[in-house]
Amino acid sequence: MITFILCLAALVIAYFTYGRYLERTCEIDGNNPVPSKTMYDGVDYIPLPRWKIFLIQLLNIAGLGPIFGALLGAAYGPVAFLWITLGGIFMGAMHDFIAGVISIKSNGSSLPEIIGDNLGYGAKMFMRAFSLLLMLLVGAVFMSQPAELIAFNVSLPALETPLFDGTSWELFVVLIVILLYYILATILPIDKIIGRFYPFFGIALLVMAVSILFVLFFKSDVYPIPELTTLKNYIADSGKFPIVPMLFTTIACGALSGFHATQSPMMARCMTSEKQCRGIFYGAMIAESIIALIWAAIGMSFWGGVEGLNAAIAEHGGSAAKLVNIITETTLGSTVAAIVLVGVVGCAVTSGDTAFRSARLIVADMLGLEQKSLSKRIFVSLPLFLMALVIIFMLPFQTIWSYFAWCNQTLAVFTLWTITCYLAKRKKPLVIGMIPAVIMTYVCSSYIFISPMMFGMENRALAYLLGGALTCVIGVMALRHRKKD
Repeated sequence: MITFILCLAALVIAYFTYGRYLERTCEIDGNNPVPSKTMYDGVDYIPLPRWKIFLIQLLNIAGLGPIFGALLGAAYGPVAFLWITLGGIFMGAMHDFIAGVISIKSNGSSLPEIIGDNLGYGAKMFMRAFSLLLMLLVGAVFMSQPAELIAFNVSLPALETPLFDGTSWELFVVLIVILLYYILATILPIDKIIGRFYPFFGIALLVMAVSILFVLFFKSDVYPIPELTTLKNYIADSGKFPIVPMLFTTIACGALSGFHATQSPMMARCMTSEKQCRGIFYGAMIAESIIALIWAAIGMSFWGGVEGLNAAIAEHGGSAAKLVNIITETTLGSTVAAIVLVGVVGCAVTSGDTAFRSARLIVADMLGLEQKSLSKRIFVSLPLFLMALVIIFMLPFQTIWSYFAWCNQTLAVFTLWTITCYLAKRKKPLVIGMIPAVIMTYVCSSYIFISPMMFGMENRALAYLLGGALTCVIGVMALRHRKKD
């Protein structure tokens, strides 16, 4: 419990200390014009209240990440607390904050355009394709998983025969309903669905976390939280899944996630003052880290320790959704568990549709298409949905999640180097962005050689050496571009 409380306190204190330091470093000025006023279009550039933007941003970046990812990441042991806390403060929240600041200071530009402005034309072209791939993977993940959760709890007796390839009618029907919702949320003005309903789901996400927090505090004798006394890897197959780099990709949302930087421009287009940046960008990420910390703690404590959690993960086939159901029904009762289920589904759905909306904006910025016209929004959006459906039915979930996890953190690497160059151009302290950039470049580089989904090299020393060499190459390229600028 002591480790958990210290980590919780560190996250809260960081918002008022390191968050303010970053605010001063980025020269936030409430008198500067903002995109919602200078580029108002009634679709994407619309002023919204600060509290709504915060809750929307929290939902956009959270999804299932700080719940599912934290539960699966807790299988590595209490070292997960360390990554969530330090990663959230010095990497994730900083990454989200400065990426959001850059966007609001550049008319709400999407992430590939921001990267291009700081890392060059080649990086821009690569990131346009890469970020679109990530958005499609996110959309596919957050379409299939809430559909499976709903289908698991809904029965259509008249349709008991599988539709095709083992897919049930329940799953197919729910997928179509979610898809239709995604289409509407992607093409309609942001204040019609997202601005109107997301705050309620944001509150539900916070209520879920607070409910589990009460269980941890007031039933600590029943669910004791393990202390961080060692950096030991407790995962069942630690040989194939070493802490570096696998923990850093398993727990992304909650510590650091490149996906977040694709969402920030949407909110940068709705903010009414630069002064809102710390509360919305840094604050939402700190809130997500706290949520991840809570779910990691209940994961380790509910089954009597990390070994019990690993056994439960193996028993339920790695399904984090089933683990969430068991935890909530046991600790909160069936009624509250049903409400939690609705909240979990809502979290997933509200990240999926904003992934597609972000993809639409990326394509529109790339092609120079104005988005005030409904026909042009539809023209950009429909191919994205078709590609996501192909991904869902062609690839198993574990494969999609593995590639999403790596792509997600790789996008964070590009964003961190962008932040480093942005700070360098303004003669600000480079260490703010460079240290996280180097660490995550090494994580993603070594992942390529170690992950069973990629090269899966058994010679760990060689894999880490190759990861280090690739990190050096990427770092030198980024710094040479900065000097050339």
